[in-house]
Amino acid sequence: MTRILKEVELADSGPLRTAPRAGRRSVTVNMAESPLGWLHARGHLSDAQFAAGDALRRDWERAQLSAGVTMRWDAVRITGTGERGLNPGERQLAARQRFDGAIAAAGPGLSDVLWRVVCAGETLPDAERALAWPVRSGKLVLKLALDRVAGFYRIG
Repeated sequence: MTRILKEVELADSGPLRTAPRAGRRSVTVNMAESPLGWLHARGHLSDAQFAAGDALRRDWERAQLSAGVTMRWDAVRITGTGERGLNPGERQLAARQRFDGAIAAAGPGLSDVLWRVVCAGETLPDAERALAWPVRSGKLVLKLALDRVAGFYRIG
């Protein structure tokens, strides 16, 4: 795993993205770590919840659902997916169907924070602010959503 370490200053509302000032508390952050990986590494998510989030992110990437800057004419290249006999377009459609099924399994109200943290890579505090939720409520909702997604992907 790639490590991009950065020293950031701590504030009352969380880490600042500026260089720490003398005499202030700071923490070293791995900027290459995903919010989901961060939560799992600190014991906030179970192995099954992390695996479910990873599977959802993988399907989101395989379905190429992220915003594109321009039209792409190259073929979809996906290797090692285990979907034998499917052409690249069919693999992309299958990933889209799995992604849509997993989001539907999470359900309304839970899928918002799930998509923001797992797919868009937002931190929980950022997702809570964007959704106008109370502070520290996102982790509970994310865990419930990941439990449902784990059931969809049959992760035990």
